[in-house]
Amino acid sequence: MTGSMFIVDAHLDLAYNALRYGRDLLQPVAEIRQAESKKPGSEGMATVSFPTLRQGGVGLVFGTLFVGPAGHSLFKPGEPMVYSTPDEAHQLAQQQLDYYHRLADDVDYIRLVTDLTSLEEVLASHQDGQEPLLGIVPLMEGADPIRQPAEAELWYERGLRLVGPAWDDTRYSPGAWRSGGGLTKEGRHLLEMLAGLGIILDLTHMSEEASLQALDSYEGRIVASHSNARALVPSARQLGDLQIRRVAERDGVIGIVLCNSFLKGNHPRGGPKHEVTLEHVLAHVDYICQLVGDANHVGIGSDFDGGFGVNDIPAELNSSADLRLVGEALKTHGYSEADVANVMGGNWLTILRAALPG
Repeated sequence: MTGSMFIVDAHLDLAYNALRYGRDLLQPVAEIRQAESKKPGSEGMATVSFPTLRQGGVGLVFGTLFVGPAGHSLFKPGEPMVYSTPDEAHQLAQQQLDYYHRLADDVDYIRLVTDLTSLEEVLASHQDGQEPLLGIVPLMEGADPIRQPAEAELWYERGLRLVGPAWDDTRYSPGAWRSGGGLTKEGRHLLEMLAGLGIILDLTHMSEEASLQALDSYEGRIVASHSNARALVPSARQLGDLQIRRVAERDGVIGIVLCNSFLKGNHPRGGPKHEVTLEHVLAHVDYICQLVGDANHVGIGSDFDGGFGVNDIPAELNSSADLRLVGEALKTHGYSEADVANVMGGNWLTILRAALPG
């Protein structure tokens, strides 16, 4: 393969940023920043685009379907990609899935990865001398766009392959930031439907109680696409030791978020960039590996474009073109070539090969 690693980033809000902010993700990040610096209220601090991902050797991403609930303080009714009803959530998320389909139809180097054939096509393109493809696996973050559990089949037929029941509270699961509690009756029904379809369940953002219930009952594959270790950053949004162990016991993978406030305890959003480094990333990787006994259950889920920009990612990183530096830091830290390859992408590929249809 080109370089020494096939890199997978398991969490990017690509469609949301393109459709909410009008970002042209086919442009290099530098050009997006320049364009956005001229917009009122925009800092022009984008970190992700398709050329920039390719520049960094990223071969596969999980592209989210994410729409903002109007009841949350970050969103207002009537704003782009913000919903007040299940029907609105459904419509907006369908627009985002349409966006990914259009990219795959119109851009020669982008593929929608929904089965083993498309996955292996992307992997084969990264052999030496070939034009590398960039694969997108659709992931729904917050399941309100699924208006009723039976509708999951419609989404699966359109290419959805991972579902996280919560972002904030949804009618399926409480979110980690709220008062907690377990899965709702509808949530249990949804999980039954998802398992029957072979959809990968994403525990990120779920309350701890709901996540543990899912770990007990869900018959399909389980991941946490973008979650860090609560022992290092005390917050209900991160995973506790029991959750981490249980995900590993279920042969799942946890994606490390590369947001500074999720990497260093008490580091505020917008805090000094230089105070958080790749050493903090390694600390979370190390913690999970030590807790579960191997490097087979941790990966990258950067969330680079999840509401923060270049000033809120580690000091050594400027954009998604720099993701390979995480792998180089792991090598310097004493991780074997095989373990580095697994953390940077191989562990996610194992999940996909087990879950995707033939």
